[in-house]
Amino acid sequence: MIQQLQPQTKRPIVYPDSDGQPMSDNTLQFQWIVTIKENLELLFSNEPNVFVAGDLLWYPVEDNNIIRRAPDAMVVFGRPKGYRGSYKQWEENDIPPQVVFEILSPGNTIKEMGAKLQFYQQYGVEEYYLYDPEKVDLGGWQRTDEQLTIIEEIQGWVSPRLGIRFEMSEELQIFTPTGERFLTFVELGQLNQQMEQQLQQERQRAEQAEARLKELEERLRSLGVDPNL
Repeated sequence: MIQQLQPQTKRPIVYPDSDGQPMSDNTLQFQWIVTIKENLELLFSNEPNVFVAGDLLWYPVEDNNIIRRAPDAMVVFGRPKGYRGSYKQWEENDIPPQVVFEILSPGNTIKEMGAKLQFYQQYGVEEYYLYDPEKVDLGGWQRTDEQLTIIEEIQGWVSPRLGIRFEMSEELQIFTPTGERFLTFVELGQLNQQMEQQLQQERQRAEQAEARLKELEERLRSLGVDPNL
């Protein structure tokens, strides 16, 4: 009797949404991650096909849940905004993140950062920026001839993809294409409060001017003068 072998069913591969690693090691690193990610969100808020994410696992290879990275911030041109548990490249028209940012922490090792550079080079990143906020040191790499090569002069560098400008002084400063500086969440909140206060003051001045105009019209009418003539 010949025993027929049953075809083995392929087990679905699970792509976890978390690698179990903390987003940051300290408050300074966390502040920079949030500042860069949120300002990039704001910069491209009116661009429906620019996706920005922070600390999101990126899986570049289908059927492989081991090959993955979670950049501190990444920008993908050509993909719509929206919720994602992770970035599975084969479900995104096979478009890799073009720009990634990493914020260095004391816990990062040379081996780890070298592996990240190699990963970003292998899987299609066009621009890679690495900032050490404690040493105020910024490094950048740009894809040239299929390789990520160091940007020799980062001071005043303008990202070809993002249009943002990097300036180094007492700390890193990043400017939008129209010259506005990237602000922290607190600074953005303070700016919003100032704008609200200015609007409130303008409304009050308008109301006071309208009240004075009505008062003047009443005086003219009391004198027998039609203010509308």
